[in-house]
Amino acid sequence: MNASSTTSSSTGCGSDSCACAGLAQPQMASVNGIALHEPGETLDPQVLRERAYTELLRQQGVKAGLLPRYGGLSYREPDEAQRQIMEAMVESAVEVPEPSESECQRHYEAKKNRFIVGQALHVRHILFAVTPGVNVHALSQRAEVALLELTRKEVAPGHFEKLAAELSNCPSSTQGGDLGWLTPEDCAPELANELFFQSDSRWGMGVHPRLVHTRFGLHIIEVLGRKKGRLPEFSELREQISSRLQLQSRTTALRQYMLLLVGESKVEGLELEGTDSPLVQ
Repeated sequence: MNASSTTSSSTGCGSDSCACAGLAQPQMASVNGIALHEPGETLDPQVLRERAYTELLRQQGVKAGLLPRYGGLSYREPDEAQRQIMEAMVESAVEVPEPSESECQRHYEAKKNRFIVGQALHVRHILFAVTPGVNVHALSQRAEVALLELTRKEVAPGHFEKLAAELSNCPSSTQGGDLGWLTPEDCAPELANELFFQSDSRWGMGVHPRLVHTRFGLHIIEVLGRKKGRLPEFSELREQISSRLQLQSRTTALRQYMLLLVGESKVEGLELEGTDSPLVQ
């Protein structure tokens, strides 16, 4: 055995061409040089982001003279008193005024269909579920063919129930696709938006003329009955609308504040956008 082979055996990795020579070590995540985890430690991505945002706020508190500096180069969980100071700092930075009467009135006029109470639809559907590995193009084509059959003028009675039993991936297929009476709160947000919150009059009675896409897949929808509900007067909703607009403004301001901190800092080992800070929820 020659010297070079002896060296290789003793180190277990005696050549730059060895497979393990190309293995990169996981990059440490840090904020302005403060490590967010121990070397070799792997954290859940959400936990890591929350630590990063907390560290950003801690450093901002130190810069503002609200929190003491501490030695060390690794993340330290703030205590309750420190968290309260950081929260007060943020609240002061993103103070949002109460919306005016005219702003609330404009929101009411623009979003009237979202304030209706007591509305409901009697709906049945055929679900073409999008599952892992499914050929979405082929699934869409099959759904379009079924929709075309159901929107013909001379469609046979009972054909919807027949296709629901044959094609639908929903348990309601055993009842001809019947979902019963639905309110906006009963639906996935995408379906609620299509059924209840459109400003035009596309949603009449009968089979909807196009497929509806939700997180569950593609739906053929038929409306069998409608309860129109009641639109409360603006005066009844004034406080609710004001609170909603103020919350929206606060969320936007918080996001901008965190984005500013991210932009002013050196963040390594992870990506931050300012939108998933625990304060922006």
